[in-house]
Amino acid sequence: MPRGLFITLEGLDGSGKTTQIKRLAAWMQKRGLHPVVTRQPGGTATGDRIRALLLDSGSTPIAPMAEMALMFADRAQCIAEVIEPALTAGKIVLCDRFTDSTEAYQGGGRQIGSEPVLALHQLICGDLQPDLTLLLLPSLSICLERARRRNDRQAKAGSDEGRFEQEQDAFFRRVWEKYRAIAQREPERVVLVEGNLTVDEVHEQIVEAIAERLIVAGQKT
Repeated sequence: MPRGLFITLEGLDGSGKTTQIKRLAAWMQKRGLHPVVTRQPGGTATGDRIRALLLDSGSTPIAPMAEMALMFADRAQCIAEVIEPALTAGKIVLCDRFTDSTEAYQGGGRQIGSEPVLALHQLICGDLQPDLTLLLLPSLSICLERARRRNDRQAKAGSDEGRFEQEQDAFFRRVWEKYRAIAQREPERVVLVEGNLTVDEVHEQIVEAIAERLIVAGQKT
């Protein structure tokens, strides 16, 4: 059986990833492709516990290296439990965040640098690389406004995943710039969807990029 297709969506919180991965999954379902959808951190029982620790704004301060290690612990579990079995079975995997997020947030935002992140990725993840990464990159101000508004709504509903949103704008500027650097470094893998586009405009660009990869992979569209 041919190996499946591994597709990741990346971007800052507030970039629209959650909305777009749902729309993309629905687009694929209508075409009989039935993707496996997961997220990081999370996506497994172990990962969800790690996610709660990492994202809860009430968590005690986490050292940058400990934060990065937790991200990779979550990722290793998701690869073993969800991603690799699905790819081996020939399925399409849609993953909300992967190692690019760690490089952007911990490598860039926390100023750990790219080299430690990529070294851990090779060691812990077996250097598993997405076949395609869709990087959503609206303006930084738009991302921050959306993310903080969303976290306010979640907090009122009793859900708290706003630890990163407590950071200063300079942190997110470093994350945003690191994402751009990743796209420039790996243009064959990363499709950059840039600018303050509408939900429909972003979806159209995503579908265009996905359709091209599916044709190359021999999948129907």
